[in-house]
Amino acid sequence: MKTRCLAVLMPVALAACSTPQPSEYAASLSPQDPKWRSAECVKIRAAARDYEAGEKQTLSFSAGMLGGPYGLGIALAGKEHQAKKRKQLARDMHQNCSSLPLPKSLE
Repeated sequence: MKTRCLAVLMPVALAACSTPQPSEYAASLSPQDPKWRSAECVKIRAAARDYEAGEKQTLSFSAGMLGGPYGLGIALAGKEHQAKKRKQLARDMHQNCSSLPLPKSLE
């Protein structure tokens, strides 16, 4: 049973860790790019700054374990949703703030 739980948790945990925080991704983009000063880029960079505060409101794995098997499932679903949302925000940021092609990690 423990092995099966670990087999389910491992890919979700790795996916959540592989996508950078939106504010970190914004810092990695070049401010010399012509798109950097566009209104869309300014708006999405502001959203990236505010994103991290909202991410901390999700149920953690330890709190999910207190809720039994359903609580753990809810925590996993929340973490997976956060990872997808973070990736989409980074993708949108790249498209609005950079002229370079989209990296494979954001496709």
